[in-house]
Amino acid sequence: MSKKISPPVLLYPLAVVLAAFFLVPVYIMLVTSFKGLDEITLDRMWRLPAGLDFSGYHEAYDKLLPNLRNSFWLAIPATALSAAMGAMNGYVLSKWTFRGSNVLFALILFGMFIPYQSILIPLIQFMQEIKLYNSIPGLVLVHVVYGLPICTLMFRNFYVGIPTEMLEAARIDGAGFFGIFRRIMLPLSVSGFVVVCIWQFTSVWNEFLFAVTLTTQKQQPIMVALQNLSGSQIVHWNVQMAGALLAALPTLLVYVLLSRYFVRGLLAGSIKG
Repeated sequence: MSKKISPPVLLYPLAVVLAAFFLVPVYIMLVTSFKGLDEITLDRMWRLPAGLDFSGYHEAYDKLLPNLRNSFWLAIPATALSAAMGAMNGYVLSKWTFRGSNVLFALILFGMFIPYQSILIPLIQFMQEIKLYNSIPGLVLVHVVYGLPICTLMFRNFYVGIPTEMLEAARIDGAGFFGIFRRIMLPLSVSGFVVVCIWQFTSVWNEFLFAVTLTTQKQQPIMVALQNLSGSQIVHWNVQMAGALLAALPTLLVYVLLSRYFVRGLLAGSIKG
């Protein structure tokens, strides 16, 4: 009688194959970034470099450094503001409900489904009117506004799982609206903040459309500068690949350093409907 193979045993080889398939572009990027320009041909695309050539990284770093700074000046404040305001919104909409709060929550969520392209022209006109067009603070404002719906949703669903009895006990002890938020909700929502910050930081860092339409060269984040890195006549693929890896490194580090907190936040229900 043949022994029955359990489903996990079959899933492991499939997972390995899919992971290898997913990592093929990363391998190409990595080996190409360490090659000299004369080694980069289609027939030698899969081969390892004859020697480590860091010229692509030096050139990419020199060209992208100002835009890398712009991305940090954009992503960090936008993430912090979105998380803080989303936490407050989620707190109010989950524990301090009022007449019409469900309608307000539905209207906030509606912002998640508005395509960027549909509001670009009025957005540009509005940013020009308030003197924030072609500026990092202007981009921060746009990303905070567009990030509020998803951040509010995450925090609201996270706070729903916190027992209301804890808040009632705090009210009996004399804690008010902000006292409960500061002493109870914030300490209990650390994992929720990690999930929201990772999500928002990645979204803001990788966003392209707002950055390319609302800023010019000196204010552009790294994703726009990366697209402009290719030459008009000859594309230096080693520089392109090195620049792409440099641009991806911050988000990769965020996931690597905070992955266990990210999983813990997901399991805690911070993005469950």
